[in-house]
Amino acid sequence: MNARPVHHRQAHHRPSGRAKLRPPVPEPDPTEPGEERVVSESKVQNGVNVDALLAARDALSKEPAGAQFEWRASCKWVNGTHSQSAVRGFGGLGGEQNHKTEFTFDSDHPEVFAAEDNGATPVEYVLVGLASCLTAGVASVAQNRDIQLKSVEAKLEGKMDILGILGADPDVRNGFQDIRVTFDIDADASAEDIEALVAQSQKRSAVYDILTNPTNVTVQVK
Repeated sequence: MNARPVHHRQAHHRPSGRAKLRPPVPEPDPTEPGEERVVSESKVQNGVNVDALLAARDALSKEPAGAQFEWRASCKWVNGTHSQSAVRGFGGLGGEQNHKTEFTFDSDHPEVFAAEDNGATPVEYVLVGLASCLTAGVASVAQNRDIQLKSVEAKLEGKMDILGILGADPDVRNGFQDIRVTFDIDADASAEDIEALVAQSQKRSAVYDILTNPTNVTVQVK
């Protein structure tokens, strides 16, 4: 399937939507199964190797066992509400894989919670994960559609009533009540094409799916 024609003009995109209330609109896309991307001499450079991703998709469609991944993280308590988490290895492609290096993340509560503020709060990491996942999707879809990105910024806001986590009101949930994502995108494309980039990224985002659909979570003591 040929990539969409690019309208060579700048367009700023500031759509905002509540994750629970604005499901992505299904639309045909070159990255969907059964559709092929035409490899051309594209000068678009968003830093995403789409051809390799599509080749991997085709290979894993024939060997679905390799598509079963297990992502892992470990966490150690430091002091108070301060903890340090790390990620290094993960399972996938039929074996054990590793990042190039171990990544560590400090987490704590802010001083207004009578803590030391040694890192971002766990709920802020949730927002970071959603922002990163959606932004990566925008870059990938733009590369596949021959749309040159100039800048992509996302701002996220998560509304929470902390009476829930404080145990002060049993009718208040512990987690976010609402998450709002606002993108500001500058690209060589029309406003409609940029809207479509965000919609397709939302449709394929793992973190968006985790936040908007039930996920089995088991907590146990060794």
